[in-house]
Amino acid sequence: MFPLQDNIPSRTTPVCNYALIAICTAVFFLQTLEKKEDVSLVERYAMIPARITQPGKPVMITLDRDVVMTPEGLQVVETRKEAGPPAVPPWLTLATCTFLHGGWMHLLGNMWFLVIFGDNVEDRLGHVGYLVFYLVGGSIASLIHLVTDPSSTIPTVGASGAIAAVMGAYFVWYPHAKVRTFVPIFIFPIFFVVPATVFLGLWFLMQFLQGTSSLMSQEAGGVAWWAHIGGFGAGYLIAGRLGHSSICRPPNPVRRNYSVRAIEE
Repeated sequence: MFPLQDNIPSRTTPVCNYALIAICTAVFFLQTLEKKEDVSLVERYAMIPARITQPGKPVMITLDRDVVMTPEGLQVVETRKEAGPPAVPPWLTLATCTFLHGGWMHLLGNMWFLVIFGDNVEDRLGHVGYLVFYLVGGSIASLIHLVTDPSSTIPTVGASGAIAAVMGAYFVWYPHAKVRTFVPIFIFPIFFVVPATVFLGLWFLMQFLQGTSSLMSQEAGGVAWWAHIGGFGAGYLIAGRLGHSSICRPPNPVRRNYSVRAIEE
């Protein structure tokens, strides 16, 4: 299922949410302008677990992985290089990595989820509170990934962990919300309106199953599943603690009205 819209309008302009989207887009645009011989933004700002767990040691980062046929059978071939120096203390890359992305689809998918769910979380926390929540959630997500693979030399990039924290908070604060979604069946889009708890619960279940599978596998994948799991869990727990405090505004009682029929017209 892919989300199209939720039924809870924001009472305020989500300034911080828009700013985060703009920053991530601008940073990725800068990534596309880099030359191969340059020390890349990924080398300088991505979270590389081995760089944090083995401070001061040169780190050979994995840039690419291919499976090729050899006389001995299928082999994984890695393209590696020594990472350039980080531009910030390595522990700060737990947060800075959330502003980098690995491709246009990676960026667009993340930013769309942030559009759907971020405005309502910002509505409750306020602009500054939301920014702090986003950075803390993203850092915890990165830390969970580091704990599950501390010796990895693969740069970790993407806002997915921070957005997962936003989704975890949404799950707690808007249990009666509904999400308009579609599922592409071959070339035919099938539309659904589902409870947000169902959509987010299924999303989390998929991350957990994939994350568990990745721990059992000897091959490192290209997705930091445990960053997603850790981010969602962090957002869920933080939202549960803050839900009835003076830090948060009450949830918006207004709902958008729509039906499946209206979507199809």
